[in-house]
Amino acid sequence: MRIEIYGRVSKNDASQDPQNQLNPLRDYAKALGGTVVAEHIDFSSGGKSDREGFLKMLEDADRRKFDLLLIWSLDRMSREGISNTLAYLQRLKKNNVSVRSLRESWLDTTDESLSQLLLAIFSWVAQQERLRIVERTKAGLDRALRDGKRLGRPPGAKDSKKRPRAGYFLRYQKTK
Repeated sequence: MRIEIYGRVSKNDASQDPQNQLNPLRDYAKALGGTVVAEHIDFSSGGKSDREGFLKMLEDADRRKFDLLLIWSLDRMSREGISNTLAYLQRLKKNNVSVRSLRESWLDTTDESLSQLLLAIFSWVAQQERLRIVERTKAGLDRALRDGKRLGRPPGAKDSKKRPRAGYFLRYQKTK
């Protein structure tokens, strides 16, 4: 059995290490008797669909390069809500790719009995968690502005690079 592993963390810094997901997933693949043919890791929000590793994994599925996708948990794969998450899972299924989650034993698309209902529920939960994170971030930024803190780069600061990576700096504009 050909296996691909997908992992995702939200930040590309020392506070989040994808190895915490990858090492147990490699062990899981070995226990299943499969061969890991590729690993894809993203360092970005699960609420975005344009993640490089995620898109590469979907492309590999379309080319039928693997039979099973192992993920840590559903929220590591997507936090885009029910319809998008189910669309990804249907795309994988159409390409004869099953999905198994290490942390969620119910997520095994080789077993259709309860997966569809549980996937819908947990996709919604993952999306709600993402929305709460956004709300907390905005509340923190509002508080910082009320406290008179300046957001963003210091005036006149120059970056050695011409353009920062997408998503590297949080740009926030308070609306009235």
